[in-house]
Order: sequence, then C-alpha cells, then structure tokens
Amino acid sequence: MKIAILAPIAWRTPPRNYGPWEQVASALTEGLVRKGQDVTLFATADSITQGKLRHSAPRGYAEDATLDPKVMECLHISDAMEAANDFDIIHNHFDFLPLTYARLIDTPIVTTIHGFSSPKIIPVYKKYNGICSYVSISDADRSPDLDYVATVYNGIDTSQFDFVGRPGTYLLYFGRIHPEKGTHLAIEVAKRTGSQLVIAGLVQDERYFATQVSPHIDGKQIQYVGNVGPADRNRLLGNASVLLHLIDFEEPFGLSVAEAMLCGTPVVAINRGSMPELVIHGKTGFLVADVDEAVKSLVSVSALSRKDCSQWAAAQFSQEMMVDRYLEIYQQILAT
Repeated sequence: MKIAILAPIAWRTPPRNYGPWEQVASALTEGLVRKGQDVTLFATADSITQGKLRHSAPRGYAEDATLDPKVMECLHISDAMEAANDFDIIHNHFDFLPLTYARLIDTPIVTTIHGFSSPKIIPVYKKYNGICSYVSISDADRSPDLDYVATVYNGIDTSQFDFVGRPGTYLLYFGRIHPEKGTHLAIEVAKRTGSQLVIAGLVQDERYFATQVSPHIDGKQIQYVGNVGPADRNRLLGNASVLLHLIDFEEPFGLSVAEAMLCGTPVVAINRGSMPELVIHGKTGFLVADVDEAVKSLVSVSALSRKDCSQWAAAQFSQEMMVDRYLEIYQQILAT
C-alpha cells in the first residue's frame, strides 16, 4: 500500500520538544514503515523518518520567524495533493485546510481530527462529510454534525519511555502553559499541600505566564524547567509522584496523560473531555471535579499500583495498536 502522511509544519516531525500532532504523525509513519508499507511523509525538510520524505518548508514556521505560516502551509498542502495519484491513500493530520482538495482528486483522504480549535471550523468539515473519512482521537471529541469511521487513540512509541517503580516526591505539570490547561491550578494544589511542583512545557500564553505562573516560581517549591525534549520528558514523567492535569476545557486526548501512566505515574485530572477514556478512576489515577477534590485525592495516590498504570497505558495507547487500527481503516476504505 502506498500511503501519504500529511503532517503539520509548525514544528519538525518528530518535534524536538512541543508538537503533539507532529509527534503522532511521526509515530504512525514509522510504525507503518516497520509494517512494510510504502510511506511518504510530507513534513519539514529537517524531519526525520525511515520512510520517504517530501518537503517544501525548510523548517517549522514556529521555529523560524522568517517563514510566513500561510505561505508555507499553502505550498506544503498543495505539494501533497498534486502528488495524490502516486498514492493509494492520503492520511491528513493537518486539520481542515487539506479537505478543500477532496473533490479535486481521486485518492481517498483519511483525516484524523486532533480536536476543534473553534466551532467556526466545523462548517468546513461538514462540507466534506461523506467525501472524506474522519477519525476521532477519543469518543468525547466528536461533533454531532459529522460522521466518523472510527475512534483511534493516539499511539505512543513505548521504547521512548521507562517504567519507574520508585519515583520522587514531586508533583508534575507537563503541557503547554495556557489558562485552559490549568497551570495555575497545579500551583494552587502544590501550595495547599506543601508539595514540590515541577512545571514543564511551552509557554503558549505569555501574559498568563507572566501574571499567574511566573510570580510563584521560586526555584524550590515551584520550579519551571522549560519546554523539554524527549529525554527530559521521560525522566520528568517517570520520576514524578503524580501528574496534575487540571484542565479547564474539553481535552480531545492528552498525550502527557498517557505517557505519564506508561512510565507508571498516576494522573489526577479534572473530569472533562477525554479524561474518563484515559484514566481509570481509582486505579490509574483520580478524576476530580475541582482543586478541592484534587488536593484530597493526593492522600490516596501512593496506594495506586504504578505497574497497573503502565500496563493500562501500554495496552490502550501503544504505537502498535494505533498503526494496526489505521491499517484496518485504510483497507476498509479502499475496499469500498
């Protein structure tokens, strides 16, 4: 099977640090190649893959301010679509813009919807509903206006994460620093429990960071270690006593939640979005309603089995499971 994977180009594929969509596109590409598929990855020129690489952008536009994002996106998407006849299937990880080519090419397009940035983009998906095949990354992240062929959870390359049976004592916040991700709530939990909190992630909202996060960073109880890469991610996730994921939005998936559990680290998460699909309450973490419940749950975290956390994540969110599921979807689409 000849498969085109259309990755985003804000960052390199796989990303050096932040870049969840690029991370998933990479995991899928490499997994498909290992299965013997003929895969072409459309990504930035500095991307790394065992498949074939095609590119128009020299680097991710989020990493190089001299690049115009819209121009790079236009060149990137058109490059893939103009080569559509070379492939049996195109797998789009680039949101809604590539859908506009769907009626202009004969090659089927599978689109993984990595969440809706705004309700305003749904009319584009509705226009191509039935023309393109949509995959959700959780059952929670589905629009009632759209038809889906499947839900496929994001897959993790388990070789990049180590199980840690005896962790440290610090709490961990890991993710983009933005109000909806609840960095300030993690700080509140740490202060109310007298715990050390390590914060890692991309600062996505500078004003929020300056007003609600930075003033609390003292380098001791509250530490900010920056936007970390894979090696530090593995170490931080594995050695944490718990991951705090106190979101204030309907989280489509949450890679760090699955990655933490894979390392054996339980998760305390606000019960919104996909969290009930990722976290088994009372076994791999706790689903809570607010900060008060999060504080109370920390008393019971040490009683959870880290091995249970790891086994659950490996069984549900592995790269291999994701690849096999997508291969089934490709075959179903091509058969019809």
